[in-house]
Amino acid sequence: MAQHLNKPQQQHNHSEHAGETLIDAARTALTAAGEQWTGMRSDVFEELARHERPASAYDIADNLSKTRGKRVAPNSVYRILDLFVSNNLAMRVESANAYLANTHPGCTHDCIFLVCDECGEATHVDNDDISRSVRAIAETAEFKAERPIIEIRGLCAACR
Repeated sequence: MAQHLNKPQQQHNHSEHAGETLIDAARTALTAAGEQWTGMRSDVFEELARHERPASAYDIADNLSKTRGKRVAPNSVYRILDLFVSNNLAMRVESANAYLANTHPGCTHDCIFLVCDECGEATHVDNDDISRSVRAIAETAEFKAERPIIEIRGLCAACR
């Protein structure tokens, strides 16, 4: 899973999940939102959760095609990933057109990513102060922020 940094000065608290507890938390969050947890949605989420770095819909479709023994269309995977993003089960790294499983499904917050240009690692940072500031800037401009995303491109500690 991608790293998640939660700065201590903030009020943002949540439980991180991994493995089966992550899948259970995702299923619970999606069904609580009134959506069905189908076999295909389960397979897509499990495949997404396997990746430590952002994965594209094509990567997921290819891996699922091998696992299932029949072709899985990337368009189907994109639709499911969009559903996951809208229900906080996944986060989209816009600049890479790729996705990460949200290790705290159902927890609503803005996306702040540190994206390594060398290895592709994306570290998700929770920072409520930055989120409030970005939303305040939007509000001042009479703009309603729906899903703020901040991506900082550069080199991670391992690649520097």
